[in-house]
Amino acid sequence: MTTLFDTLQLGALTLPNRIVMAPMTRSRADDDGVPTDLMATYYAQRASAGLQISEAIYVSANAKGYSRTPGLHTAAQIAGWRKVTDAVHAKGGRIFAQLFHTGRVAVPPLLPAGVEPVAPSAIAIKGKNYTDLGPIDYVVPRALEASEIPAIAAEFGAAARNALEAGFDGVELHAASGYLVHQFLDASINHRTDSYGGSVANRVRFALEALDAIIGAVGAARTGVKISPRIKFNDVADPDAEEVYPHLARELSARGVAYLHGAKQGAYNVHEAVRSHFQGHYFAGAGLDQASGSAMLASGGAEGIVYGKLFISNPDLPRRFRDGLPLADDDTKTHYAKGAQGYVDYPEA
Repeated sequence: MTTLFDTLQLGALTLPNRIVMAPMTRSRADDDGVPTDLMATYYAQRASAGLQISEAIYVSANAKGYSRTPGLHTAAQIAGWRKVTDAVHAKGGRIFAQLFHTGRVAVPPLLPAGVEPVAPSAIAIKGKNYTDLGPIDYVVPRALEASEIPAIAAEFGAAARNALEAGFDGVELHAASGYLVHQFLDASINHRTDSYGGSVANRVRFALEALDAIIGAVGAARTGVKISPRIKFNDVADPDAEEVYPHLARELSARGVAYLHGAKQGAYNVHEAVRSHFQGHYFAGAGLDQASGSAMLASGGAEGIVYGKLFISNPDLPRRFRDGLPLADDDTKTHYAKGAQGYVDYPEA
């Protein structure tokens, strides 16, 4: 019977356990998207995870969507991430870079001068983006021209090459949470009538182009993908998720990617929906505790279990699970704050 503490072969990597640290935005980069020394400390503290997946990293200046989030398209950003990966590897850890483009989630003050937020279609998100400049209303994004889309896919490949230069062990494509890749997948957001819209195959096209660019840069064995159908975030609806995600899972299987990371949101059980359509390692996340994660592994429902909030306040989570130690609560007020408080000051048990 598989347990959380069994090893897992992931491409050339041997994971010492199946406890995966989720990608979590923590907003501690500098204003130029350069990772800070504080970030190196944070990730190194949590290096006992079988695998760490970094917070979402924007692939170009035009892809940024939030204050104090990191990029991976400049020499300074690569150097900053090298400090992080070196610190993780020094503690015996393994870390993948999660790459994304925020699309219509961006607001103009966070983008280069004159650059507009973009999306598959000119449909705005309801509400506000919370920035260091204060709350800013989302704007109607500019619908991308079909001729522009391959260049954005290529940015994912360039960022993946930068990830290897920065010392990451692999890359995860962020196709979740209502960001640009997810925006193309979701028929409530993507109203295009060209080869990137309409049918399921067309709406999946951009995700696969970005993925193929990443695979071309780092290889399929170093590549994972995250999905979160019907997440209650960024006005996601996914009305035909039952068709889209099995189709996408089969395409990922055909490419031999290292893993598919599914985050279950609400009543739609992505774990059950895609598992039979994906032949690689499946990582299950969102809302699982030690008992439910263990049960999923034991039943063959997943090969790895992804934990988010528990890793924030329990940097030594695998040891706490193994030894039955108490779990600390996280301070939600400091999730996206500046500085060390609520970031690197949670002690080991």
